[in-house]
This record gives sequence, structure tokens and C-alpha cells, in this order.
Amino acid sequence: MKKIACVFLLAATMTTANAQKGIKLTSPNGDVTTEIKLTDKIYYSVLCKNDTLLHDNSLGLELDNRVLGDRPKLISKKEQQIKEQLKPIVPLKFSTIDNVYNQLVLRFKDQYAVEFRAYDDGIAYRIITDIRDSINVVSEEMDINFTSENLLHVQQPGGFKTAYEEIYTHINSTEWKPNGRMAVLPMLIDTKKPYKILVSESDLSDYPCMFVKSSGRNGITATFPKVPVRFGEDGDRSVKILAEADYIARTTGRRSFPWRYFVVSKQDTEIITNTMTYRLATKNVLADASWIKPGQASWEWWNGAKPYGPDVDFVSGYNLDTYKYFIDFAHKFGMQYIIMDEGWAKSTRDPYTPNPDVDVHEIIKYGKERNVGVFLWLTWLTVEKNLGLFEQFASWGVKGVKIDFMDRSDQWMVNYYERIAKEAAKHNLLVDFHGSFKPAGLEYKYPNVISYEGVRGMEQMGGCYPDNSVYLPFIRNAVGPMDYTPGAMISMQPNVYRSERPNSASIGTRAYQMSLFVIFESGIQMLADNPTQYYRNAECTDFITKVPTTWDETVALNAKVGEYVIVAKRKGEKWYIGGMTNSEEDWRNFQQKLTFLTAGKTYKMTSFKDGINAVEQAMDYRKEVAEVTVHSSIEIKLAKSGGFAAVIEPLTE
Repeated sequence: MKKIACVFLLAATMTTANAQKGIKLTSPNGDVTTEIKLTDKIYYSVLCKNDTLLHDNSLGLELDNRVLGDRPKLISKKEQQIKEQLKPIVPLKFSTIDNVYNQLVLRFKDQYAVEFRAYDDGIAYRIITDIRDSINVVSEEMDINFTSENLLHVQQPGGFKTAYEEIYTHINSTEWKPNGRMAVLPMLIDTKKPYKILVSESDLSDYPCMFVKSSGRNGITATFPKVPVRFGEDGDRSVKILAEADYIARTTGRRSFPWRYFVVSKQDTEIITNTMTYRLATKNVLADASWIKPGQASWEWWNGAKPYGPDVDFVSGYNLDTYKYFIDFAHKFGMQYIIMDEGWAKSTRDPYTPNPDVDVHEIIKYGKERNVGVFLWLTWLTVEKNLGLFEQFASWGVKGVKIDFMDRSDQWMVNYYERIAKEAAKHNLLVDFHGSFKPAGLEYKYPNVISYEGVRGMEQMGGCYPDNSVYLPFIRNAVGPMDYTPGAMISMQPNVYRSERPNSASIGTRAYQMSLFVIFESGIQMLADNPTQYYRNAECTDFITKVPTTWDETVALNAKVGEYVIVAKRKGEKWYIGGMTNSEEDWRNFQQKLTFLTAGKTYKMTSFKDGINAVEQAMDYRKEVAEVTVHSSIEIKLAKSGGFAAVIEPLTE
């Protein structure tokens, strides 16, 4: 990593009068600015090209015996410009990222500071404390004020117990009431100016996740789950919280608190390619990450583990023969993993005794012989009660764990995620968190955290539909990896949708399902359907199993929040295009230039597009092959709930 720091204003004292006049921090290109005022509180506004988007927002930290941010007394300020080049261990968008920003650190009396960063695509801040003893954080103030009526795209759970799988709701900011449901992060603000603002957090550690609710003043305010202190029995995959502390975190007094960030987009395409969570996260702490191998996985739960047909001469189900069949399928198409979901162990409470019908040891051995690794599913509670299982699983030859049903994001549970990531890394095990909150930086500190669910994905069957999923590239997937589990081969339009395992089906066209492998980002990408269906649709399977899970470059070609997305992604010399849309129009037509290709080269483009009858029969698609160059313009026609997928490969000279 290369890093250059240019200090252009050393620490200097300021009078209170000067502080009240305001302090400005502007992004390197001059587009994005935060204006800070120090009066009774610390206030900041967010501007883009002199257009105020958020005004007089306030921040602070309430401790047991004082409130950091009340009547702030500035001791010094320091500005510098940072230019560094970052290389993610698991590159979901770019293999190399230029991290360039202007930084401002304001130090105050009472042993705290606030660090602001201005990027060309947004603003971030965090509170830093330098208190010798441990502290109790009673609450954190983050009040955001809109300058006019904004449209808010949010997920609204019924309480702090949530798996972040709610459908998106779309609320006018003036209509959201303080007694209304709160929302999780990330959230997307449409200012109608036409800027949009993605709000989330990064470098979350030893602290609860932030939630937001209406302030009642055309704005939002932060709220947090309190620290649980007493638990009770609640089955095999959860616990009841019987008592809570009167604070949200007990933590060390010398630390940096999580980043609060605002990605400011002038065009909807810019949200899709942002990397703010990564740029603000603690970088990789693992001395050796060479063993971390992203990839695709075959998964038995969604399709009921019921392959059938002339090549299936055994009773299918959760048994040894079926899992061997899944491994053979993964091997045939060059997939890296299979997931063994609930049922591989004799009991969900005992991770050491396999189900005798399954014979995990034989499956792991069989997979190793075919270069297919095995992930094992567990409840978080079983993991917590059996932390020695990581060493045991490593000795068995397991490659990763899928940990489920956390459904909480208080400080205890946030710390659980980090403990598990660290312990798994000691034994070279990957981690896929399900029943989880959204990514907030841990996946970069411990890159063996390969993905998170925290999304309304295809396991919701009829509850997962394009009109909701088309928001994901702009909100949930815009902050980090997302285990959505795409890949259905039985496709239906929403008005005729019927589905029941083992004949699981999805809403959206066949081309739509194929496009998700290009558009959605995850370090482990599932193929959720039955191997039988994939064999019967071999040309589709051949395409999706060759789509990479990591990328060198991402270009958002065309996008409108909630309506459509078209992206191009590069791995080596190959480019892939994915397009998806909602159900509002029977057809959307785009003429797309291929200016991202290398001049002077000729390419072969293999595309899968919605067929002429896809508006009614979602299974209808067309495969086409054509030669293209940097000067080509291609037609992309998306049926309602439809998609487009293509691979563009250089022709051999």
C-alpha cells in the first residue's frame, strides 16, 4: 500500500469566535463540502456543488458523567490530504482502489476529537476519545436535518430483533412520524435535487449497530439497542433477553468509534460503484490471507435436496448419496464449494456428532478428491457454546461455516461476530453470516468473512420479487457482500407465481436470474436450484458457473433507483454485462455503447436476453452470439421483471 500525507495546516488554536464562524472541509475535486459550526453543539452540513443537502446536523456522545459535543471547546485542528492505493483481499468491485480524501481532525477539551473526511463522493466522520478508564456510552447523537421533503428508501423492522430482511418501504420524510417504525442502515435518501445520499456506517467494532427513526422535524435521529445483561432459554437457535443495561456500550475510553458516512451521488450509477465501507474500514489484520478463496457453491436447502431423473438411481434427500451428487455437479461445472445446511448434524445443538445418514467425513473426503470444499451450517448459539468446533472442523477438512439466526445487533452480538471471525481465521475457515445485520467493515478487517445475508433474498420465495430486489444494488449491496442465493431455473411472472419445494421457483424471468450473478456481489455466490434443473438447462448453467465472484473493474452503465440497473464488470480480459428491471413496464429498451472495451480488439459476445414472450412466460429467453468492438452499440431489451446477461471475450488473434 502506497500512502502520501501532505500536511497543509498544522495544529493551531482557535478562538471561540472563529469557531462560530464555521470551518469548511472540501473534497479533493471541490464538489462535496462539509461546513462545521461549533456553538452549543457540534453542527455540520453536507453540500454538493454549493447545494445544501443536509443542514445543521448534530453529533455527540453521551457518557455516564458528561456529554461529548455539548458546548464544545476547540483546542486544535489539523488538516491533511491523503492519497493511497488499496488492494482488497476479496475485490468485489475493483482489484485496486484509489483512496483520496481531505481530512480534518478537531480536538476538543474533555479528551475527545472528531475526525471528518471529505471524499469526491461523500462525507464521513467519527468520534475519537482519549479517556484513560473504561466508559459507558449512554447514547450517541446523530441528528440529520433535510432541507426539503425527501423520499427515504428504508427497511423498517418491528424492533431491534431483526435479520434485516424486511422489504423496502418508501416514505416521504415529512410524513414519517417519531412514533413510526424505526429503520435499519443502510438507507437511501432521494433529495430530488437530483442528488441521492446513501447513509451507513463502517469500522463497527465493540459497539452496537445504528438504527434511525424520525426526529419529527423533517429529519432523522439515531437510536441503538442497549447492552443485554441477562439471558434466558429460547430454543436451539436463540436466547431471550431478560434484562438490559441503561447504556448502549461499555468500552475502552481510548478508541475510535464507528464511522458515520454519507455517499453523495450526482447520478444513480455512482451509488453502485461506491466503495466507502471498504475505504473507511480497518484494513486486513491477517498475516496470511492466501488461503481465502472466494467462489460459487451448490446449495441444497432452497431446492429441498431432491434431484431426480435417469442418473439418480438412489432415494434423494438429506443423505450421503444426494450430497455426493451435489459434489459431482459442483465438480463438473468447476464450482468451489457445496453448502450443507441444517440436517448434516444429528442435533442442531451438537456440532460434533454427524447425522449417520449423511456421513460428513465421507462427504468431505469425496469433495476433496474432486476439488470441492464443504461449508457446514450452524446456529450462532451452538457455535457460542462450542468454540472448540473451529479446530475440530479444520481437522475434518471443512472449508467454511455458515452461521445463522443471530437476528440481533447490540454490542454483545457485534462483538460475537468479531470473535467468531478471529477464531475461524486461526483455523483457515471462511465464514458466511446468515440471519445477520448488514456489512459494516468486519469483512475487510477479517477477509475470511466472505459474505453476509442481511437481505430479503430468494429463500423468501414469493416474498422475494424484482420490484424490491432492484433496490439492492443501490442500498444493501452498495455497502458490502450480500448472500442473496440466486440461480432459479423455474421462472414466473408475479401474477402467476406458485412455488413449493422441491419444485422451488422464483419471480422474474430466466434472463433476470442469470443477470443476478453479474450484478450482485458476494464472496460466496450460491447456485440455489436443483442440479437436475441445471443439467436440463446446460447452456444457462455453463454461463452462470463461469461468472467470477471477484472483479478487477466495475462500470455502472445505466441505472435508475428502483427501476433498472445495467452494469459491466471485468475479470482479466473478459467483460460481463448484467441488467435487471422491475415490473412497471412490459419492455424497457436501451442502446448501450461498449466504450469500456479495449480499442483495436475484436470480441465475441454471448448474450442471454428475455424472449419475445417473456412478459407472460418468464422462462422464455434467447441466446445470441455476435462480434463486437469498442465502437459497437448493442440493444438491451428488458421485459417486465426481466434481465440481460452477457460475456464478452477477446477473439484469439
